[in-house]
Amino acid sequence: MTVKPLQDRVLVKRLDENTKTAGGIIIPDTAKEKPSEGIVEAIGPGMVTLEGKVIPMSVKVGDKVLFGKWAGTEIKVNGEDRLIIKEPEILAVITE
Repeated sequence: MTVKPLQDRVLVKRLDENTKTAGGIIIPDTAKEKPSEGIVEAIGPGMVTLEGKVIPMSVKVGDKVLFGKWAGTEIKVNGEDRLIIKEPEILAVITE
């Protein structure tokens, strides 16, 4: 199954969070928070203005992004969890 987001929506794969603390304590799955970082897998064409112009997206496929804790809608794509987020809910693009 392929998912193509519409308008200003972005398909994101969450990055796995560390299962150990800096002190070496292992965190169980039930105590972990969902990660707020992910990799952009697909993007929509952009938002359409009232005049019919398309505002291009500022993120691209492959970008590592930071988003809010409660942002987006969780879906399953080929049995794997993904997140569909509106572009304004993306807080930052992470560069290393």
